[in-house]
Amino acid sequence: MRGNVFIAGLGLIGGSLAKAIKKAHPQAHIIGFDLRESELGLADALNIIDEKAASFEAGAATADLIIIAVPVLQTEYMIEHLASLPLKKGVLITDTGSTKSRIMKRARVLEEKGIAFIGGHPMAGSHKSGVAAAKELLFENAFYLLTPPKSAEEKNMAILKKWLEGTRAKIMEVTAEQHDEMTGVISHFPHIIAASLVHQARKFNDENPLIERLAAGGFRDITRIASSNPEMWKDISLHNKEMLLTLLADWRDEMNDVLSILEKEDADGLYRYFDDAKTFRDSLPIRSQGAIPSFYELYVDVPDYPGVISELTAYLAEERISITNIRIMETREDVFGVLVISFQNEKDRLRAKICIEQKTTYDLYLA
Repeated sequence: MRGNVFIAGLGLIGGSLAKAIKKAHPQAHIIGFDLRESELGLADALNIIDEKAASFEAGAATADLIIIAVPVLQTEYMIEHLASLPLKKGVLITDTGSTKSRIMKRARVLEEKGIAFIGGHPMAGSHKSGVAAAKELLFENAFYLLTPPKSAEEKNMAILKKWLEGTRAKIMEVTAEQHDEMTGVISHFPHIIAASLVHQARKFNDENPLIERLAAGGFRDITRIASSNPEMWKDISLHNKEMLLTLLADWRDEMNDVLSILEKEDADGLYRYFDDAKTFRDSLPIRSQGAIPSFYELYVDVPDYPGVISELTAYLAEERISITNIRIMETREDVFGVLVISFQNEKDRLRAKICIEQKTTYDLYLA
């Protein structure tokens, strides 16, 4: 594919899309724009884009494909602004927002002017943020949901999929309503629950500071998504308000059922509650990427002596295996600690496991 691709928003997602498109379509000309001059300059310095747009308007004017890769509230503003600009005939516009119903409604202003807009949501992420963390294979094997309007032409769908083929993502077409329902259940709602668990722990920690120390292990793992950008999740939650209100009401009713089971000391009912959850959770795909980005973690039982972490990371460096995060869950004198090493993908995790098994006698296990 040849043509000008204008990417508005050069964070992790926008930068990764730029790299994936350029890899698959080397003749494409990538034009970048970001309100943060530092990110725009870095994208240019790293050759992630071919040209810095002088302004949003200038970048959009010559584009064959416009990708809006900014938070959802900014996406709405950009859509409105694009509708007022003299754009190239036949231009195709898409976005990367985490909610779709409001955005697709807003995009009707483009449809009224004969401008094609197809909603998009690449369901992938990383421990890191910003254009410096961009990877051309960030979306590999992840779901990439497209939400075309009813009036969308098959030709435009085919063109957009062709532009996105370098992502190596699993592209699926759903309605905006289906998208918001699914992501509400498996992404947006869990963020609220994770935040509520943290708030509860914080409240009890005021009276018993030991809670903070004990929460460093499993509790920290199950609530990690509560550390996500609060500004972004405020906007997402407001955008998907109706679905979240329904889910929260259902959750309230379910918790009332659990209260009743506990009050009655209904052992059979409690067993069924946990067993049903275990059965469904165990049936979920292990290696597939979902709405919440997977962290590929390797657990290593290590003895507590100076230099043990440097030793392990040196082994991985020798094999050119990249890690995204490293932390110790527990380490005390004369007791083995648990070193948790995170990787970008399953391939790197398995390579690391083999490497450490060959070079040490430490016990390893996967999450």
